[in-house]
Formats: sequence, C-alpha cells, structure tokens
Amino acid sequence: MAFTLPQLGYAYDALEPNIDARTMEIHHTKHHQAYVTNLNNALAGTDHENKTIEEILAHLDMNNMAVRNNGGGHWNHSLFWEIIAPENKGRLSGALAQAIDAAYGNKETFMEKFAQAAMTRFGSGWAWLCVHDGGKVEICSSSNQDNPLMPGIGCGGTPIMGLDVWEHAYYLNYQNRRADYISAFWNIINWNVVEAKYEAFTK
Repeated sequence: MAFTLPQLGYAYDALEPNIDARTMEIHHTKHHQAYVTNLNNALAGTDHENKTIEEILAHLDMNNMAVRNNGGGHWNHSLFWEIIAPENKGRLSGALAQAIDAAYGNKETFMEKFAQAAMTRFGSGWAWLCVHDGGKVEICSSSNQDNPLMPGIGCGGTPIMGLDVWEHAYYLNYQNRRADYISAFWNIINWNVVEAKYEAFTK
C-alpha cells in the first residue's frame, strides 16, 4: 500500500506568527509530498512495499539512500505536524513531566538542552525527545532526515517529539535566525499529544 501525505489538523496560517502560512504550505505540499512520492517510487516492487514505515526504518539498509532519506523525511514530518498546534495545547505534566524532571532536573533545563541540540546540529537535521524502555527520556539530534528509529542513529530511543531544523522549515520568516525559530517552537508544542505518545509507549 502506497504511503500518502497526511492531512494537517489546522490551516496553514494557524501557526502564525510562530510559523508563517507560506512556509507551512511549501513545507507540507512540496517538501513532505516529495518525500512521500520518492519513497513510494523507491519501494515499488520490493519486499518492503507493504510494510509500515516504522518496520521499514527499523530494518533499514543504511546504504539505501533513497529509502533512508525519503522514508525518514516522511516519518519525521508526520510526527512534526502532529506535535505542533495553533496554540499551546495543555502543559507538560503527568508521567512525562516526571520523566523529564528525572533526566534533566526541571522543565527549564530540559528546554535549554533541547534548544542546544537543535542549535548545534550543523547543517540540516532534527532535534528529538526520545523515550526508552522503562520510561527514561533522552534528547538527541540527527542529520538530514535520519531519526533514532534507524539502526545506529541518535540515542536509539523512540521519538515522541521532534523539531525540524532544516532551513526550509523556517528561512522565509526567520532567515538565518535559527535560535528565534527554536524559541517560537515552544509556543506551538501540543503537549497533550507528546504526553499521549509517552504514555502509549510506556504502558
């Protein structure tokens, strides 16, 4: 079954002023759509054609750059659209807040460490909050469209939150001011979704 571009749960202009409408439209309909199209083409006629994207990434031949780049691009962006929202949804609480406090001391330190991972990722890539077996959380980053679901990438956990730091994610509005874009990200986090992903993994 071919992969498809996921629909957003909000309009392209709904995240303004944090992310502008034109960036959202191009990011979703051009960049993400290209990953979906190229992934389907790369999988056509192979043994992976009817597998889930998670199965494909977990058993990925890292030398297969077409599937690595486009499969990662599809999964990464699908998560990104899901964990952002027009306004801050909920607040960091519950078991996820406890896990973050255990790993980083408090929410403020966690935000600083996450922002640092996003800022220091040279070139294009992602910053992640991952969960491990047992509920421990860890921040890491990856280059290009790699993610921790892939063999030998990042911290090896399951991402429950990710921030796209490719220039196409922010350049129209922020130009080279990646730090401002990262700061704005905290205004549109859907903590309800991130917490639900954490709880689903740790059940």
